[in-house]
Amino acid sequence: MRDFCGSINCHVKIDEPMSLHSTFKVGGPADVFISPSEENQVSALISYFKDHEIPYCILGKGSNILVCDAGIRGAVIHLGHRFSGISQYGEVMECRAGTPLAQLSYTAYQAALTGIEFAWGIPGSVGGAAYMNAGAYGGEMKDILISCRHVDHNGEMGEFAGSELALGYRKSIYSGSDSCITSVKIQLKPGNKEIIKERMDELFQRRKTKQPLEYPSAGSTFKRPEGYFAAALIEQCGLKGKSVGGAMVSIKHSGFVINTGTATCNDILRLIEIIKEEVLRQTGVTLECEIRFFGCD
Repeated sequence: MRDFCGSINCHVKIDEPMSLHSTFKVGGPADVFISPSEENQVSALISYFKDHEIPYCILGKGSNILVCDAGIRGAVIHLGHRFSGISQYGEVMECRAGTPLAQLSYTAYQAALTGIEFAWGIPGSVGGAAYMNAGAYGGEMKDILISCRHVDHNGEMGEFAGSELALGYRKSIYSGSDSCITSVKIQLKPGNKEIIKERMDELFQRRKTKQPLEYPSAGSTFKRPEGYFAAALIEQCGLKGKSVGGAMVSIKHSGFVINTGTATCNDILRLIEIIKEEVLRQTGVTLECEIRFFGCD
């Protein structure tokens, strides 16, 4: 596999610690960690994996994932800084999947375009945001997303646009699939730079004040149950500050499970199960994780 990756000019690392590529800062090694820079490389990789029955997963900035302590068998296709870049066409921006959301938000501000202020401070990539229809503070990708280019599980390139994207609460047509988003187009609107900057600063300050940004985490651990707020339910059940090993329910925001410095994936998984069981027992509400699990089956 290493020789093949080299033949198509991809960067390759063997037994790469996934703790270096997850905002949770946990996770064992990936057998093969591959960083392509072009869509045709992604297509060639996935075709090769299919032909050789090699399992693979797609990784962006690792901000919404939990990797098991044993690591990931097979290959990780990493769309990082080598797979980033933004092109602007009037009020439309085309972004490669590895582009950080923060970079996109700042670029839009510089161009006096509004609509993506909600993403300022979200530590994810554009591809990951489209995959899960990321959102915050009243905005979501659904509001601005025009289309996504992708490589499917057969290595074929394609595109979904508009209603084909099937965007819903923290989900899209890509959810649960082996397709790899390679780029997105978003539609923004002309705005006032000062107002845009004020909104970005406001949202950043709210995140800093209310979220445990000083600790490694994967962001909000649970999706919002219909009619409820996960953090309120968790706090109501007396779980704020609950810990298992180095994993803890944040005292600042109960919706976040954090790594206090020594957490393992197993610690985090055990704590998540305790939270779900206790919330169900006390309130009858079933919490669903927002985090994607890699190798934790």
